[in-house]
Amino acid sequence: MSAPVEIRYDENGLVPVIAQDAETNEVLTLAYANREAVEKTVQTGEAHYYSRSRSELWRKGETSGNTQKVVEVRLDCDGDALLYRVEPRGPACHTGERSCFFTPVYGEPDGEAPDLGRTLSRLAGTIAGRHEEMPEGSYTAKLFQRGTGYAAQKVGEEAVEVVVAALEGKKLAEETADLLYHLLVLLEERGVKPEEVARVLDERHR
Repeated sequence: MSAPVEIRYDENGLVPVIAQDAETNEVLTLAYANREAVEKTVQTGEAHYYSRSRSELWRKGETSGNTQKVVEVRLDCDGDALLYRVEPRGPACHTGERSCFFTPVYGEPDGEAPDLGRTLSRLAGTIAGRHEEMPEGSYTAKLFQRGTGYAAQKVGEEAVEVVVAALEGKKLAEETADLLYHLLVLLEERGVKPEEVARVLDERHR
């Protein structure tokens, strides 16, 4: 892979960069890069950007561990914006969300059913962020502190609660939500991405 030469940098020597999940096509973040950041990205295969607030080059995940492996760099038709197609390792957003674009502004009117896949993806990002930061007082962090055995035990307990709720005909949605949350914690604890589970399901039901 060679560095593109047609890039039109702005008066500050920067170009906007959109990071997109190469597998799901989800837009993860918008950042900026200077010429050096683009060259570093191309040379290393790891996403590099330029921090306008700190006025310095930075590699995504340098401190958090949430790196982005770049599989392709694309230039837009006007030559003044880049697309990094990446394989994210952890959430893209500093808040712990998988994508920085998690705040709805328009397009989800009241009464519209939430999208389960999007909700689970967002939750998985938050859980990954808790695993990375281990904030004091966090229930999720406590689960990680107690290890795989305890996380697995909680999944078993929640699964039983789902069965009971189904048989009794009440609170099935609530108990299912608890089960899915604890299952995502267990997947994170064992280093299994939810995308891997989705891939298996896709292959089984084509």
